Amino acid sequence: MEVVNAIGRRKTAVARVYVSEGNGKIMINRRELIEYFPSPILQFIVKQPLNTLSAVEQYDIKVNLFGGGFKGQSEAVRLAITRALIKINPESKPALKAEGFVTRDPRSVERKKPGRPKARKRFQFSKR
Repeated sequence: MEVVNAIGRRKTAVARVYVSEGNGKIMINRRELIEYFPSPILQFIVKQPLNTLSAVEQYDIKVNLFGGGFKGQSEAVRLAITRALIKINPESKPALKAEGFVTRDPRSVERKKPGRPKARKRFQFSKR
């Protein structure tokens, strides 16, 4: 099997994933998964598509990740891994779609508007 690549985005985080056959090693920006995401919740989010397909020990994954915060980065990696797994085996798509991993979450921070303190907040109205 050759290397399969995919891209995943969430908020401002972008993850480029390279999946090859291996023994379950996940490297993010040349660091181990446990080292990059010390939180077990974020590690779980990254491994969700692999756990769904029972393929945790089958693939080596290399990730280039930039932008965003911890949560956005972990969800970007999850989407990228999902897309790569679908490229490898298209029959796995219904199982991943049922869990909601195929959908790109479009929500991001709304921009600040001029003449306002935040995106939607307004300054206190004074009648007189």
